[in-house]
Amino acid sequence: MNRLKKETQAQIISCLIEGNSIRSTERMTDTHRDTIMRLLVSAGEGCASLVDEKMRNLPCRHIQVDEIWSYVQKKQRHITLTDDTHRVGDQWTFVALDAETKLVPTYLVGKRNLSTAIAFMTDLSGRLANRVQISSDSLPAYVEAIEVAFGGDVDYGQLVKIYEAEPMGPGRYSPPRVTKTKRYAVYGAPDRDHISTSLIERQNLTMRMNIRRFTRLTNAFSKKIENMKAAVALHFAHYNFVRIHGSLRVTPAMEAGITNHIWTIEELLNPN
Repeated sequence: MNRLKKETQAQIISCLIEGNSIRSTERMTDTHRDTIMRLLVSAGEGCASLVDEKMRNLPCRHIQVDEIWSYVQKKQRHITLTDDTHRVGDQWTFVALDAETKLVPTYLVGKRNLSTAIAFMTDLSGRLANRVQISSDSLPAYVEAIEVAFGGDVDYGQLVKIYEAEPMGPGRYSPPRVTKTKRYAVYGAPDRDHISTSLIERQNLTMRMNIRRFTRLTNAFSKKIENMKAAVALHFAHYNFVRIHGSLRVTPAMEAGITNHIWTIEELLNPN
């Protein structure tokens, strides 16, 4: 990997963040897949450190949170007693999104349980400069996690979706149609007009489009948890600092005042 030219490294990373698989990137860049994987893990670790360093003292006001499913090595129904359930099976990426700047201040890959939700919310609370309003779906773990992380210094509301009663038949890949939504104030005094999860759900689509191992109904998946975490870290660093947001016409990091220019892939790989 160290022998790769910077231009080749940038080309490989560009392929990966646009949703190409490891093998297709191998064919397009004429670089062995093992080298590509080593570059991905190295770049992902660097991007995780970058996001952790830069996402501090953020003046966010309205945060939307959600979690998106993926898996490592095998799906949960194929787990055996000899498997390390922390490293294989279903994995969930918890994501926070600032509704105004579209910035992703933090994320966390883990199981969909209370301990992961608490760790995620605790990390989020340490990055914010002021009181915020948080919106989520009806996942019960969020209620206790937000109380632990923020105490009473938060306005929190849930958007609950009600689906039509429709039998789940074979070959069905889409959820039932939403017939009604209800907004509930859980903590503090959230503005009901801002209790929403639409933007974070759109970010879920962006992840599935741009992280190949998140694409459903394909043979693309992570064999190691480290590979998944690296791909997620690379995605969010690129999303925050490099990719121009369609509605903002600048990057989320620029809109939030974290940086004053659009970063290049080369700068993302070598920020110092």
